[in-house]
Amino acid sequence: MDLFSRSWTALLSAAAEIPDRDFARPSGCAGWLVRDLVCHLVIDAQDVLITLATPAASEPTVDAVTYWHVEDHPPTGEDPLDALTVRLAAAYGDPHLLRFHLDDVGSAAGRAARLADPRARVSTRAKVLTVGDYLDAYVLAWTLHHLDLVAHLPDARTLPPEDGLARSRALLERIAGTAFPTSFTDQDALLVGTGRSTPTDAQRTELRAAAVKFPLTLA
Repeated sequence: MDLFSRSWTALLSAAAEIPDRDFARPSGCAGWLVRDLVCHLVIDAQDVLITLATPAASEPTVDAVTYWHVEDHPPTGEDPLDALTVRLAAAYGDPHLLRFHLDDVGSAAGRAARLADPRARVSTRAKVLTVGDYLDAYVLAWTLHHLDLVAHLPDARTLPPEDGLARSRALLERIAGTAFPTSFTDQDALLVGTGRSTPTDAQRTELRAAAVKFPLTLA
């Protein structure tokens, strides 16, 4: 839970530092500008608040690894929610309003996570899992989106915590069912493993030797 809080705090700080002009730059999410991704983070923060306020009485059906579903194809941007996110982001107009909304809702989500009992069970997306597993799964989400946020922002000052990168790699490897080559940095494993960057010829050879299936599209 501490790692969730630090990963989320770092992501909120990175978003708060983005100059207005950079909201129109591309993000690491294909087809999304930085402003679209920030708007998506607002929706994600709302989901965290909703989930933490949705207790479940039944036994867990998933954990931090099986929470994630691997899609057969990468997103095309045609999903109705993805399209809505782009329209909603544009409707904010002033980047200050988008930053303010993310800070407001995001801070509340962070407080709710710190106050939650990690052993409690919650329900989301027709799944039941402990709060601890839910927040652990979101360390991967926050870390990937932090990398997405700064992908084309060379002046970004706040980067994902190193232990958040390491934990996210470990989760991704468990989802993949195999380890990435040891020559890969944690960031390389996350970016190449999820199709956010193209592997070099040498990396592709190592991946083939390690029988790593990539890219993994997580949903």
